[in-house]
Amino acid sequence: MPADTMRAVRLHEHGGPEVLRCDEVPVPEPGPGEVLVRVHAVGVNPPDWYLRDGMSNLPPETRPAFSLPVIPGTDLSGVVEAVAADVDGLAAGDEVFGLLRFPSFDGNTYAEYVVAPAADLARKPARISHVHAAGAPMAGLTAWQFLIELGHDHPSPFQAARHRPVPLGSGTTVLINGAAGGVGHFAVQLAKWKGAHVIAVASGAHESFLRELGADEFIDYTQSRPEELVRGADLVLDTVGGPRSSRFLPVLRRGGSLFPVFFGAFDEAETARLGVTVTGTQVRSNGAQLAELGRLLDTGTVRTAVDSTFALADARAAHERAARGHIQGKIVLTVP
Repeated sequence: MPADTMRAVRLHEHGGPEVLRCDEVPVPEPGPGEVLVRVHAVGVNPPDWYLRDGMSNLPPETRPAFSLPVIPGTDLSGVVEAVAADVDGLAAGDEVFGLLRFPSFDGNTYAEYVVAPAADLARKPARISHVHAAGAPMAGLTAWQFLIELGHDHPSPFQAARHRPVPLGSGTTVLINGAAGGVGHFAVQLAKWKGAHVIAVASGAHESFLRELGADEFIDYTQSRPEELVRGADLVLDTVGGPRSSRFLPVLRRGGSLFPVFFGAFDEAETARLGVTVTGTQVRSNGAQLAELGRLLDTGTVRTAVDSTFALADARAAHERAARGHIQGKIVLTVP
C-alpha cells in the first residue's frame, strides 16, 4: 500500500500557469465502485486550463461546481493499487487508463494516486506505454463520441437535440479542422478506419504528420482558406469550433453536417437555407468505449501522437507549452 501522503498539483487560486502548485496531500481512499490507481502518466487537456483560469470562457450556466483548492486533470494511465469490495473485473496490479468523472471537474489526476470510478476505466493496451495511453482518453473519446457512437443519453449543455454521428464509409468526405491537435489527430485516424476520404486542415508544419496518419488531402490554413477551396463535403468536424465555426457551412453538400467541438452561435435561417445540420455533444467518461478504442491502439490501427512530456512537478511548463499552441498530438505529464 502507498504511504499516507502523496504529491499532487493543486490550484489555490485562478490565474495563469504560475498558479499550479505542487503540494503534499493525503492519499485518497476508494469508496463503493471505485479503485485506487497509482498514476504513471497524465494527459493534459483544455479543460485543465479552463479550470485553472476559472472557466471564464464558458457560459455561467454550463460551468460545473467546484471549490478551491482543487487538483486538476481528467486523464490517466497507471496501475491499480486497491479496489473497493464491490468492484468486479479489476484487481491490484492491473494496468488501466481512463477519463475520470467528466464532464465534472472531479478527476483529480494531477497526482501520484487517484481514486477512479471503475466504470470510467479500461485496461491499458499492452503494446503501448503509459505515456501514450494517458494521452488517449479525453481526446480519443471526444473523436469517438462525435464520429462513431455517442454512447449516452445525457443532454448537451449546448443544444436540446441529441447528437447523432454521421455514418462514415468509402463514399464519405470528411473535413477535419485543427487536425493535428489532440481530438483532430484521433478523428483523422478514426475516419480513415471507417473508410472515409479525409481532408485535414492545419498549419503547414503538420502536413507530413497528418499524411502519415492517413489524410488524403491537406490544406494549410495559413496559406489558403479551406472554406473557399472545398465543396460537397458530407461532414466537417471543427475541433476548434467557437464563433468562427460557421464559416465552414458552405463546405457542405445539402444534407451535410457540421460538428463543432466547442460550440458557437449559428444562424438557423442560414443552416435551413443551405440544408445542413449543425450538432455537437459534450464528451463523457465511458470505460466501455475506451476499451474499444484501446483495441485499436493495441493493434496500431490508431496511435497517440505525443507532442511533449513534462514531469508532474513541471505542470506549469506543460501549461505554458499548451498556451503557445500548434500542438501536434498530446501533452503528457509523467509521474515518477
